[in-house]
Amino acid sequence: MSNTIAYQEQHLKSSDFITDIVIGMSDGLTVPFALAAGLSGAVHSNTIVITAGIAEIVAGCIAMGLGGYLAGKTEQDHYESELKREYFEVDNYHQKEIDEVKEIFADYGIDEAGQTLLANQLAKDKDKWVDFMMRFELGLEKPHPKRARNSALTIGCAYIVGGFLPLSAYFFYRYSNKWS
Repeated sequence: MSNTIAYQEQHLKSSDFITDIVIGMSDGLTVPFALAAGLSGAVHSNTIVITAGIAEIVAGCIAMGLGGYLAGKTEQDHYESELKREYFEVDNYHQKEIDEVKEIFADYGIDEAGQTLLANQLAKDKDKWVDFMMRFELGLEKPHPKRARNSALTIGCAYIVGGFLPLSAYFFYRYSNKWS
């Protein structure tokens, strides 16, 4: 009986979700805070501060969510554009693309014979070849098909959560005075 423990690697495959939360929360924390702080000095009504704060959170959520959506769509469009270009180059500049593959392998310390062998093997399957070039020549990973939508929702929701944190003090103050 072997005492070997099965090890399964667990890596974070994409930091997009975390990035979107940070973007949404950071804006959600700062903009409503600045608005509430500014209004607090100008008006003596907690109701006005809360109403303006909620309006800002709604507007900010929409604006930030839309920005996340457009960024995600731009990422997808850029990837598709480069993918078409890479297929064109593989079809029309075959040897130049083979040489580029060899350069990539040379950067990893593979000798000339290994570079040639690997480049020629890779070139046998055009789709895998183009995928390799997208990843290793251009540094592009295929975006998730729902990236734009997910980004919009994540950023927008994080903005709401972040926005209500600084505004919550005004809610507590308003309702604590009603119970006194």
